[in-house]
Amino acid sequence: MSDQDIVHHRRIHTNGIWIHFAEKGKGKEGQPLVLLIHGFPQLSSAWTFHMERLAESGYRVVAPDMRGYGDSDCPPDPASYTVFHLVGDLIGLLDNLGEKQAFVVGHDWGAQVAWYLCLFRPDRVKALVNMGIIYRPPSPVKPLEFMTQNYGEGFYISQFQEPGRAERSFSRYDCLTILKKFLLVDAPDLLAAPPGTEIIDFLNTPASLPGWITEEELQKCASKFEKTGFTGALNYYRAMDLNWELLGPWRGARISVPTKFIVGNKDVGFESFGTKDHIEGEGYKSHVPNMEVVVIDGHHFIHQERAELVSTEILSFFKNHSMV
Repeated sequence: MSDQDIVHHRRIHTNGIWIHFAEKGKGKEGQPLVLLIHGFPQLSSAWTFHMERLAESGYRVVAPDMRGYGDSDCPPDPASYTVFHLVGDLIGLLDNLGEKQAFVVGHDWGAQVAWYLCLFRPDRVKALVNMGIIYRPPSPVKPLEFMTQNYGEGFYISQFQEPGRAERSFSRYDCLTILKKFLLVDAPDLLAAPPGTEIIDFLNTPASLPGWITEEELQKCASKFEKTGFTGALNYYRAMDLNWELLGPWRGARISVPTKFIVGNKDVGFESFGTKDHIEGEGYKSHVPNMEVVVIDGHHFIHQERAELVSTEILSFFKNHSMV
């Protein structure tokens, strides 16, 4: 087995914390880098298929455990999870790798961070493929006020705000069950629990697994959360209002990086969060003018559920922008 076939694991110290990342395909000078950014509640391992496919296609591929996850540091304070911290971690990672630019792929919270990476430092991104979370400029009111008014107190993001609340409700289940509840969500389009019910109790535990995920893969991921808990992951949500305040200087700014946005037509929130109307009405063009949209048959974790198709979409897009 050559070095090109091995997934290497490293930790670097940057932006005040230790970041763990997986790397595959390193070896050739001038080899283009792809940065894969996971979301909630996943780890760098969510990109295993794509790391293999991208490395086979000649890319150097890096997938970090984001701040608060896995083998990266998990600061306890939500104020340490602003988009400035998260983007700063990625800039530090690129600097450590000696890379001036990267192709970027994001999913869920990873997509959110990738949007802001492109907004703050477009000079570091060659092209972007994002999944699940469309870019939206800051709303006139704080996010939590908007969400609670529109989706109710049982909305999952609203329930995640109080430090310790979600952790206490999660503690009634083992980590494997928690992951199954979120990754294989079987609930109405809007993730909101009835009054007096915690979201983790509201979500069903699937009786069987779909073909795109195995019990072994889930257990490996669960073993990491057994060590870290979920506070780091939940802190992303707890910093949302702080982000809204800090993003004032970028209100009205556009994202100029060439972008492909991929979303499943059965994604949780595709219709109720307005994503469908936004992309069908082409309202996104005022914020991300250089973006193409791909809607495919699938759910929220589309990068795993439809891994082969998504990889093909990623590769074709990056190939078109390799000479830019």
